[in-house]
Amino acid sequence: MPIRIVIADDHKIVRDGLSLLIERQHGLELVGQAENGRKAVELVREKQPDVVIMDLSMPEMNGIDAASEIVEENPRCKVIILSMHADKRFVNGALQAGVSGFLLKECAFKELNNAVQAVCNNQTYLSPQVAHTVINDYRQHLLSANKEEKLTTRERAVLQLLAEGYSTREIASKLNVSVKTIEARRRNIMDKLGISSVAGLVKYAIREGLTEL
Repeated sequence: MPIRIVIADDHKIVRDGLSLLIERQHGLELVGQAENGRKAVELVREKQPDVVIMDLSMPEMNGIDAASEIVEENPRCKVIILSMHADKRFVNGALQAGVSGFLLKECAFKELNNAVQAVCNNQTYLSPQVAHTVINDYRQHLLSANKEEKLTTRERAVLQLLAEGYSTREIASKLNVSVKTIEARRRNIMDKLGISSVAGLVKYAIREGLTEL
């Protein structure tokens, strides 16, 4: 049986390039593509792949939060992050979300294929640069204890959408909850982070890698 793969990246050229490489590789089967984290979660529910290869920085829902939902809903599915960023915040966040692999986009396809095979054998695969980040972080005892950890997954989802310019009503519609619920979550976010303005929340979300300019 081939390893069934879903790709999630907001750049079509990246998705197309990976698709071509996967389709040429014996033992791998591409079953779907997603342009953002929310679509990736939906696609995993529909296609039940073995592996998701996913970017970190995507609109509507970033790769870390998408990975968290995917792993929680389907522990059998392995998530590999393929990113340009090896910053400790991203690496720690991804590992805490339950990803099985983390590679940089500069890697060769052979390494990505090795990572796919490893995670399907219930191993964790980190590229050398990412492993270096993890080891340095451990040596310096910088265990993640930042403000972002105080937020629930639902609050993080609201924060990202707020930072991306969606209105309260639009966020409520996207998350299938009431406007009052979103307003309450926004107040909780502000209280937890000690931030009193939407502009401040936007700056925080960008600084912490939840979204991009």
